[in-house]
Amino acid sequence: MKSTQCYHCGDSCDDDLIIFDEKNFCCNGCKTVYEIFSENDLTCYYNFQDNPGAIPTEIQGKYDFLDNCEIAEKLLDFNDGNMQIATLYIPHIHCSSCVWVLENLHKLNPKVSSSQVDFPKKKVRVTYNSDTTSLKEIVLLLSSIGYEPYISLEDYEAGKKNVDRSLIYKLGIAGFAFGNVMFLSFPEYFEVDGFWIEKYKNIFRWLMFFFSLPVVFYAGQDYFISAFKGLRSKILNIDVPIALGISVLFIRSSAEIIFDLGTGFFDSLTGLVFFLLLGRFFQQKTYNFLSFERDYKSYFPIAVTRISANNKEENVPIYDIVKGDRLLIRNQELIPVDGILINGKAEIDYSFVTGEAEAVAKKSGDKLFAGGKQLSGVIEMEVLSSVSQSYLTQLWSNDVFNKNNKSHFKTITDTISKNFTIVVLSVAFLSTAYWLFFDASKALNVFTAVLIIACPCAIALAAPFTLGNMLRIFGKQKFYLKNATVVEQLAAIDTIIFDKTGTLTTHKENTISYEGAELNQQEKSVLKSSLRASNHPLSRTLYNSLEDLETLAITDYKEIVGKGIEVTYKDFQLKLGSSSFVINNEDKSSVDTAVYISINNVYKGKYTFKNSYRKGVKTLFNALKSNFKLAVVSGDNEGERIYLEESLPKGTNLLFNQKPEDKLTVVANLQNDHKKVLMIGDGLNDAGALAQSDVGIALSENINVFSPACDGILDASKFNEIGSYINASKKAIKIIKYSFILSLCYNVVGLYFAVTGQLVPVMAAILMPLSSISIVVFTTISTNLLGNKIK
Repeated sequence: MKSTQCYHCGDSCDDDLIIFDEKNFCCNGCKTVYEIFSENDLTCYYNFQDNPGAIPTEIQGKYDFLDNCEIAEKLLDFNDGNMQIATLYIPHIHCSSCVWVLENLHKLNPKVSSSQVDFPKKKVRVTYNSDTTSLKEIVLLLSSIGYEPYISLEDYEAGKKNVDRSLIYKLGIAGFAFGNVMFLSFPEYFEVDGFWIEKYKNIFRWLMFFFSLPVVFYAGQDYFISAFKGLRSKILNIDVPIALGISVLFIRSSAEIIFDLGTGFFDSLTGLVFFLLLGRFFQQKTYNFLSFERDYKSYFPIAVTRISANNKEENVPIYDIVKGDRLLIRNQELIPVDGILINGKAEIDYSFVTGEAEAVAKKSGDKLFAGGKQLSGVIEMEVLSSVSQSYLTQLWSNDVFNKNNKSHFKTITDTISKNFTIVVLSVAFLSTAYWLFFDASKALNVFTAVLIIACPCAIALAAPFTLGNMLRIFGKQKFYLKNATVVEQLAAIDTIIFDKTGTLTTHKENTISYEGAELNQQEKSVLKSSLRASNHPLSRTLYNSLEDLETLAITDYKEIVGKGIEVTYKDFQLKLGSSSFVINNEDKSSVDTAVYISINNVYKGKYTFKNSYRKGVKTLFNALKSNFKLAVVSGDNEGERIYLEESLPKGTNLLFNQKPEDKLTVVANLQNDHKKVLMIGDGLNDAGALAQSDVGIALSENINVFSPACDGILDASKFNEIGSYINASKKAIKIIKYSFILSLCYNVVGLYFAVTGQLVPVMAAILMPLSSISIVVFTTISTNLLGNKIK
């Protein structure tokens, strides 16, 4: 009699059958989940595969501890009083239907704003309105649909850092069984005769059978589970031929033992699983090492301003910040750590964290969260926790800021992998049919060897390992990229646009002169205090030049990007910036970069900057001119056109008086001409152009300027190496192509030996992971050699 399956989870319903909506369920929990999906028009969840759900366990009262605000607070990534974000570890995530339902939580509960799944790490990041729901309700919702989060009170990070040692256990069992089966097979190998051997032969064979059981049903279970899920979803994944090969070997060997036809192939079977797992173990170790290097050893080359005990301002790298430090956050600066607002008017834009560009007002004593951007003047804050590099990386990689650039190699890999299994199965059955006709003794070996030897894993590993290692190498060279796809996009660049101020020029060596009515001490103090809140390179240079002046608390501050600053302090109304902004007239008499000043609508004068260009600008442009179309865009006047025309290669396009929106248009027009554009700016007036470009690089020079729209951050000290980084990216793409060729050659040669009956299954099992490991070694060594050539 056929067992009745539960429509939701697939378990047997014979003991407790519940019928609802003409469908069978094993318990009220599964029926409730189906009702939730039905009420919210989400029953297409069941279209991904049959019985995709998990059984909801009894959870009444289990999560009451989340009513405790202190405990719940520890699990939150973000909390501004209205919106909360929590990242939860969910062990039950296992397939595409899981991802689909977890990213549609907002349909199950409208109070959920969004949910994003990190499939490899089995995490879901949930954003919700804390006024109308709570973390406990979110956890209960997840549990009710069969996705109960793992939460440990002893260490709330435990679930996120959960170490899976099952592969090590499986590898140990497979290795133990393989060694013993080989030992028991020696008499058969050497055809030893004699009464003693003959007497115990059957015992040896049955021992080999029992040793193979945990290997097949425990150590090799992942291949069967993956193959089963793939077939159930009508997908032929790479584990299908492996599972088929293991099954054929086990069934054939068991039949020989049971019917006393021979010794079977238990040595090949246990060796096959052992070497497959060994290959997977080495791949995992290598990948984990590269991931560690990426997340924890490559820091953003950004500095923040720390206020020392004697009120002195100093620039320090963000990863030197510790709990208790006092930070100065200027207008448009990113808040790098969680902290408490000490003083200043805070208007925080959390769009980097939440995706919603709505400023949140904060008062002294309020908590500020990492990832927010200050929008209104200068504030001071006390650090609550040291910077989390992985958290900033996670925010930067948020889907909100992705440019929808799909990896070309991922598309190729997906296409190969999709059709690979079909080809392998076809070759296996055809070659087996041939040998059954000509030499039946070789048929099983040929069938199994073909299934095992051919593997697209090496092809699939080439791109992620090469690009991932390049990320690590660039990070060590102070060139930090958002993700691996950026390396691929960088290699395709044919046009480079440079911003002038703060990119080609450096504020560190500028000379400043003042022309106009002399400013008194109080006017200078108001001016310095206004500049203190600004992050523009000219503002920072002028601020540093006004030493030994009192700093005032400016509350009415407004900075207009590309124009200037407006400040009101007591009886003073200060305006500083471009001539058109301050005196409503374009000053064509000045050929140098200048900042104009007016107080109470009376023009006072201007500070003129003699720009100091970075060392090696001319050399860099000459090195790039033969391979790239070059352009310089600037918001300044044309005062330095003649100098730049003489210094830079002929054909370099020079554009002046460019507002931020004009820079974006320049990039868009080039893209319309099918150009691949790299934009390099300081991240202030260039945010739109950085976002529009194919690759946007923000140059960092001791200031906390970070635009989520940029694809990379380059330390200013490495500005001259831009050409080297692009060339390295192009060579990395060649390494991937060579890896593809090597992998395809391996598969063709391996299939030839397997089809012709010259390869036994156990050797195929050794060679299969070796092919993947060899590709990983080749890409890693090649990229490391490439990295050593970068100065």
